[in-house]
Amino acid sequence: HQVDSFEQEFSAYCDCRHTIGVASGLDALKLILRALDIGPGDEVIVPPMTFAATANCIVYQGGTPVFADVDAETLLIDPVCVEQKVTKRTKAVIAVDYAGQPCDYDALRAITDRHGLALIADGCHALGATYKGKPVGAVADMTAFSFHPVKHITTGEGGMITTDSPDYADRMRRFRNHGISSDHRQREAQGSWFYQMVDLGFNYRMTDIQCALGISQLKKLPLWIDRRREIAAQYDAAFSTTD
Repeated sequence: HQVDSFEQEFSAYCDCRHTIGVASGLDALKLILRALDIGPGDEVIVPPMTFAATANCIVYQGGTPVFADVDAETLLIDPVCVEQKVTKRTKAVIAVDYAGQPCDYDALRAITDRHGLALIADGCHALGATYKGKPVGAVADMTAFSFHPVKHITTGEGGMITTDSPDYADRMRRFRNHGISSDHRQREAQGSWFYQMVDLGFNYRMTDIQCALGISQLKKLPLWIDRRREIAAQYDAAFSTTD
């Protein structure tokens, strides 16, 4: 059961209680918005400096993306601008850890708590990063990761959601599996074929083959991050010199 094993190892790496493996980073974002019951008339604040999926996941749910500008120095969403964009229709904020750099989550959390909003992290480029000693994946209410081939680790295609909320986790596990109340592994353990379809869901599951690759990739992640930092330092040095 490689899916369970990969989710457990990912959970330990990100220091979070629940992980939900899915077929892509976009699917991770879509399930997060579905778990929040985002729908027509709802607004979700996002930065303009990101991949299209960050805003598209809101549109798929019938919601409206509202763009808050980024800080010119960091290219990360500006909390001051986020506060200015909050309306009575706002339901959540999606912070994007652009280029793997964590956003100002203390400032964002203060805003979301003050207005009763969900704080979501698009950490698709930030696996292995930390914010004040906490891994990305353990800071926001829910965090989306991607395992596309250009990411820090890959499963060919795939994604992961992390959260400490058992309610969100249960809902997203159902949504990724057609809205069915149990998966085949649970039914095998129970010795039962019986299940119920309790919601309208999707087939966003990861395969055992993908997860076996993910487990092996996760073990190599620290060395790969070190190598990326070495390359980034070379660029910093090269661009810091002027003729």
